[in-house]
Amino acid sequence: MAKSRSARPALAFLALIALSASAAGQGIAGQATPPPARVGPAAEPPLAIAPTAESLQWGPCPPLLPGDCRIAVLHGDPSRPNADVLLRIGGGYVLPPHRHSSAERMILLTGQLLVRYSGATAATLEPGHYAYGPASRPHTGRCLSTEPCTLFIAFEGPVDAEAAAVLD
Repeated sequence: MAKSRSARPALAFLALIALSASAAGQGIAGQATPPPARVGPAAEPPLAIAPTAESLQWGPCPPLLPGDCRIAVLHGDPSRPNADVLLRIGGGYVLPPHRHSSAERMILLTGQLLVRYSGATAATLEPGHYAYGPASRPHTGRCLSTEPCTLFIAFEGPVDAEAAAVLD
């Protein structure tokens, strides 16, 4: 059955009210519309933290990296992909040759760090410098400064480290 011309403005007005209530977060009957459930990365709270924050929980590095080496988890679960960590080594500390099953993205925060990946020329990082390490590529490092070297590292996969043969 066709609607009369006089009913069309009333229907348009009701549709406008429904759209306005929906946009304002109200149901048609005036009840609040619940926000959509948060899932995935949007469910995580944002984070901003300084590498010197007292709330950071520094722990020892794995036995592969003994001595003056500390690590703090910034975000994520190190046993799962996409964890962010801080690595702090003392002035003069030498990182023995090792590799990770994951690629790593790094930014030096303090100190001066010499890094060398197998098959590549050594690079000296200064605070603010970025470095990328491919997965499974053996590498080593040395904190050239007398102050500690603090490195932000974002891992694509789980955080791990295993000894590697001497670099070529």
